[in-house]
Amino acid sequence: MSMIGNEAIDFALEDQDGNLVRLSDYKGQKIVLYFYPKDSTPGCTKQACGFRDSYDVFVGKNVKVIGVSKDSVKSHKNFSLKQELPFTLVSDPNMEAIGAYGVYQEKKSFGKVAMGVVRTTFLIDESFVIRDVLVGKTMHAAKNAMDVLESEFMNGK
Repeated sequence: MSMIGNEAIDFALEDQDGNLVRLSDYKGQKIVLYFYPKDSTPGCTKQACGFRDSYDVFVGKNVKVIGVSKDSVKSHKNFSLKQELPFTLVSDPNMEAIGAYGVYQEKKSFGKVAMGVVRTTFLIDESFVIRDVLVGKTMHAAKNAMDVLESEFMNGK
């Protein structure tokens, strides 16, 4: 089921500093909400560093970047410090947001099938409406930030 055109699903989760983050707190600005499998893994590190390296552009366009995984607040803190991430990472150990956004799915890796978080990016407009979803094989971790920056969502096309 496509979520494009639906209102974003609000959540309240702790960030890497232990602060409560509500997605609805950012209503009125664009939001890049990206779900990723695990802190400090190669693909997730490339994805996060892509957002880090272009963060000034997102800030300049009044876009909030938020990463979400099942990892703990402590894990997020360590990942954020090690990679010098200037944006918010929220911890979702009970999979509240992960479940609500439907990103916990069956995945195949090296011939094995298992459940896990599918790398997915939701582009949410100022009205809190999901305008686009980048998911799985159509989105490469290392290019995720660049794909978002080049999207209609960011450029008002």
